[in-house]
Amino acid sequence: MRSYPPIADHGLIGDLQTAALVSSEGVVDWFCTPRFDSPSLFAALLDLERGGHFAITADAPDATVRQLYLPDTAILVTRFLTADGVGEVLDFMPLDLPELPTARHRMVRVMRVTRGTVRFALECRPRFDYGRAEHRLTLESGVAHFSGPGAEAFLQTIGGVTLERDGEDAVSTVVLRQGERAAAMLTVCEPGGEQPPPMTEHDGRQAFDDTRDFWHGWIRRSRYRGRWQQMVHRSAITLKLLTYAPTGAPVAAVTMGLPEQVGGERNWDYRYTWVRDGSLSVKALVDLGFEEEAHAFRLWLGARLKAGKTVTGEPLQIMYRVDGDPHLAEEVLGHLEGYRGSAPVRVGNGAADQLQLDIYGEAVYALAETRNVVLLAGYDGWQVVAGLLDWLAGTWDRPDEGIWETRGGQKDFTYSRLMCWTAFDRGIRLATELARPADVPGWTAARDAVLKQVMDRGWSRDRRAFVQHYGDEVLDASLLLMPTVGFVSPKDPRWLSTLDAMDAELVSDSLVYRYDPAASPDGLRGSEGTFSLCSFLYVDALARAGRLAPARYAFDKMLTYANHVGLFAEEIGPTGEQLGNFPQAFTHLALITAAMSLDEELDRAEA
Repeated sequence: MRSYPPIADHGLIGDLQTAALVSSEGVVDWFCTPRFDSPSLFAALLDLERGGHFAITADAPDATVRQLYLPDTAILVTRFLTADGVGEVLDFMPLDLPELPTARHRMVRVMRVTRGTVRFALECRPRFDYGRAEHRLTLESGVAHFSGPGAEAFLQTIGGVTLERDGEDAVSTVVLRQGERAAAMLTVCEPGGEQPPPMTEHDGRQAFDDTRDFWHGWIRRSRYRGRWQQMVHRSAITLKLLTYAPTGAPVAAVTMGLPEQVGGERNWDYRYTWVRDGSLSVKALVDLGFEEEAHAFRLWLGARLKAGKTVTGEPLQIMYRVDGDPHLAEEVLGHLEGYRGSAPVRVGNGAADQLQLDIYGEAVYALAETRNVVLLAGYDGWQVVAGLLDWLAGTWDRPDEGIWETRGGQKDFTYSRLMCWTAFDRGIRLATELARPADVPGWTAARDAVLKQVMDRGWSRDRRAFVQHYGDEVLDASLLLMPTVGFVSPKDPRWLSTLDAMDAELVSDSLVYRYDPAASPDGLRGSEGTFSLCSFLYVDALARAGRLAPARYAFDKMLTYANHVGLFAEEIGPTGEQLGNFPQAFTHLALITAAMSLDEELDRAEA
């Protein structure tokens, strides 16, 4: 009888428009189509019975399973070691013109045996529309055709695999000997889509070679030659897999509904593009050498600014769909039990209409990272940015919901003010360096007013630290970005005192909590784990402060919490388990930033 695997017990495959999670047992238990934010076809991760799955496993109760990536690729290898033999399943999604949006996507699953004999069990049990819709199976000429609302799927095989009907699902048993191969290819498309041509062994090998060559060619563009190349490159590939290539918009995570506390209610849909997350990824991508990806996101961001169509009436909202649609109505899928009973399962995100003023700072920060930005090179584009800063100069001093999207009411969050300062600071630099017309005196006055207010009201004399919001003593790990954006020197006495306070209250054996919900109620029941983004920001802050020994130790300890193929979820629980949506782009972005900062400071110390 199947049980829920640990959240981290998965590898990620994708084609830059959607992605799937494959458990270390060889089960595809999460896959949405045709986009990241589309309804699921396989969602056993949220309901074992109703969600649907696509399994290719070794039919051997004594099998030992190991999983790894083919080096420097997004091709996942699941190995089954049995008393009778050793078999492998290679999973990947071919990339067919990823910049062109399409409803047609392919998932290839290659079975092969390297020693002895292995008996594989195949089950393809799709469940359309988050498991809400019935489907029909037609089994003809060895092809399983699944027809459901909104999508169709065709399962083809090679290598002597015979598909059989099990209700409206398809199953098979495949026995292979050393040197033998077989494969199954699942093609999904729009309703009424054309059945793919018969799959041949040559087709399978060519798809594998093309996919491998794509990833090898892509990662060769990386400029990173530091101490943690394997982990940094795996994080870079993960960020690429989480990016919707037709628009350049990265999603926060592949999944929805995975809990921050097993059995709790903190279960959100993260399959959207956050302005904050995407903006902060630009510097990491540029530093690694991936200019095209950074530029694509800036174009997407510029289009959002120009469009100005938000559900809030503000110039930007905190998140969008990958195509820029601002409507993300939240609903509860009551028919799904949730991961290990973690309900409710939510689709959409009700936080989309929150006011979070920090996004303007992150947006301008992203646009200012390089000077050859098309958006800024044109006069009309600059006018959009200048107009945004003119507007912000008169509207920054407002309470908001803050970076963590708490549902406990608006407050004067220090981090929001910090990023408003960043918006003005980078805007002034851009206007000066690009010689563009701007109200530089007005922006300068606003920038200085924000700094003075934060120093006066965001600093607690009693705590000797910058605090989460004005009029309280709560600490907040988001403020670890203060030295990164240049608001304070990394060795400023106030900052070092804040770092010490965070170390005493928010840090637990190098793992960092976002804040203390008990001290600052966020409107939700239950607790959460440590936030991996913040743990890597902590490493970055320690390195910048010159505390290199604890920084390196904290970083190396964080790497031990990665899963077996180098992936991180959103949070880490009290016994080291990964929690929350998976894999989390923000975590992998912060890992890259921390590694590069630590490399730089260690190189400087060793010079």
